[in-house]
Amino acid sequence: MSSATLTVSKIRNGTVIDHIPAGRSLAVLKVLGITGYEGLRIAILMNVESKKLGRKDIVKIEDRVVDEREASVISLIAPEATINIVRDFNVVEKRNLRLPEIIKGLLKCPNPLCVTNNDPEALSEFVKVSEKPLRLRCVYCDTYLNEADVLRQVVGQ
Repeated sequence: MSSATLTVSKIRNGTVIDHIPAGRSLAVLKVLGITGYEGLRIAILMNVESKKLGRKDIVKIEDRVVDEREASVISLIAPEATINIVRDFNVVEKRNLRLPEIIKGLLKCPNPLCVTNNDPEALSEFVKVSEKPLRLRCVYCDTYLNEADVLRQVVGQ
């Protein structure tokens, strides 16, 4: 085994999130509400080589399954990520994330005059205009969000 090889043990049960854009694994943990104090065993690999992405991050979380809502939010910051659910050391479910065409209730419109900011019953709704570069449009007021806006909202950056 060369010194350039890194070995991380398999997890018995939990979630492996792969193909996270390099440098975004900590943002994924923040989306999941994981601070490190929960007692979960977590492996974070950052900036590892990837044929698909050039460089990528990987997060392994023992004894924690990512739910559909969390996966939706992760898709906003890591649209090409894969979520693998592991039981007894075997992948029993593999989800390829894709940025949805319509994003409801997950983001806040930055326009203070938008109906979604003034009517407590109105859910925000954005339509995907483009994925690369990320560009979303509010269906109510036509205000646009870009990748930096989304990251700021999702992880407070």
